[in-house]
Amino acid sequence: MQIVSCPSCGAEVQFRSHASVMAVCEYCNTRVLKDADAVKDLGKMSSVLEDYSPLQIGTSGVLGGRAFNVIGRIQLRYAAGMWNEWYLMFDDGATSWLGDSSGLYTVTAARETPAPLPAFDELQAGEMVRVGAERLMVSEVRTADCIGGQGELPFKVGDGWQAKVADFRRGGTFLTLDYSDGPEPVVYTGVSVTLEAMQCQLLRDDEQIQRSAGRYRGKLTALDCPSCGGAINYLPGQTANLLCPSCHAQIDAASPKAQVLAAGERVEKVGTTLSLGAEATINKQRYRVIGFMVREDDEGSRWTEYLLSGARSGFTWLVETDDGWWRANVMPEWPAWERVGADTVMLDKIKYAKLYDYDARVVYAAGAFNWRVQVGDRVHVYEFEAGQTRLAAELSAEELTWSRSTRVPADQVHLWFGVPVKNLMRAAPPQKGRYASAAKKFIMVMLAVNAIPMLVNFGGSFTFNLLGALAIYLPALFLDSIDKGDKS
Repeated sequence: MQIVSCPSCGAEVQFRSHASVMAVCEYCNTRVLKDADAVKDLGKMSSVLEDYSPLQIGTSGVLGGRAFNVIGRIQLRYAAGMWNEWYLMFDDGATSWLGDSSGLYTVTAARETPAPLPAFDELQAGEMVRVGAERLMVSEVRTADCIGGQGELPFKVGDGWQAKVADFRRGGTFLTLDYSDGPEPVVYTGVSVTLEAMQCQLLRDDEQIQRSAGRYRGKLTALDCPSCGGAINYLPGQTANLLCPSCHAQIDAASPKAQVLAAGERVEKVGTTLSLGAEATINKQRYRVIGFMVREDDEGSRWTEYLLSGARSGFTWLVETDDGWWRANVMPEWPAWERVGADTVMLDKIKYAKLYDYDARVVYAAGAFNWRVQVGDRVHVYEFEAGQTRLAAELSAEELTWSRSTRVPADQVHLWFGVPVKNLMRAAPPQKGRYASAAKKFIMVMLAVNAIPMLVNFGGSFTFNLLGALAIYLPALFLDSIDKGDKS
């Protein structure tokens, strides 16, 4: 370990890793460059946006039998959201990065990979690409800005520094090509992980998270929309992308002063079964509805997706459709898919067959989200099924994601949220003239059965069939008139 004095305030600044070239002073946020036997002041670094991540500088754990410590952090923001990259140092001196995005974690380390490697501008989400000897699917292509940093880092970084990265997936394997330093990328490979599996210690507890998340915004769970003045409930620190339920303005709450990103149109309010702010205990974890969006497919069918969040349990989705309720979670490990559009995928040696293939468009959204949402957002969805489980791939121009969903009984949702069961199942609207339509079908069957007797004895059979038809059809018309009166 090397200890130097901050050239700005004189406080001690520690360099625990030989690979670290700069560190951010925890007292004055000065970027301190380690240069031979001297240190240089590189100017101030923006403070990180305190979020609900349980990780912090000093967190320790074990990965692959090797102990590590978190010694640094950079925070990155792109068009659809933000994420953290935590800098890890192992006891043997090796280093890695721990990606932290909406409760999903990946550990990656740099590796040598022979050329040729794909160019950044040629990559597109969903395509299969060969990187070295591996064939992987592009999951995301993005350009992000550094918005803050802490601790030690292996390269010079500051406000305005950009990261150009492309992520690739195959099952639990994760690969990143980092084009930040030029057209020849640095290759990082790794795996999806959980904090529990890494035996993480010195994580922040709920009280620390709540206290620090309010450092910049104040301890608020609501703010007034800068566009219309309406109240917006949200979780400070955890969700920075808001949509006003009153005027539908898009709001950035990632700084002390909320800013309107795009003035929304006043839209008709959508009645939902679950309201924003509704709370439930699911599998002994406390969740709260923080946002919802109504989506529509290319045939006009609609459904509602509720985003639930818990301080320690991350994000989960409840999806309300015409045929019931589903609980869905983003998958850290992907199924094996030969190519986008293939009719089957494999996960845990189980084959899932394709059910549907359709476009989905956001037609209404309100509340807080862990990424930027707006009306008109489109993705192409591929759904697969095996038994009672469904997998869904959602593909946009920039990103491909997978989720797993299982059916939830309506009475279970009632127990979770206390909403009357009768409101949970959407009954299909009565069809116009449904009784008369059924009567016509029955009469046609009756006439077909009696066709031969009518030919033999037309007069008597016709009279009896006519009376029977009228006895069926006239009451049906009466019932339809009652139906119409009830709706009006």
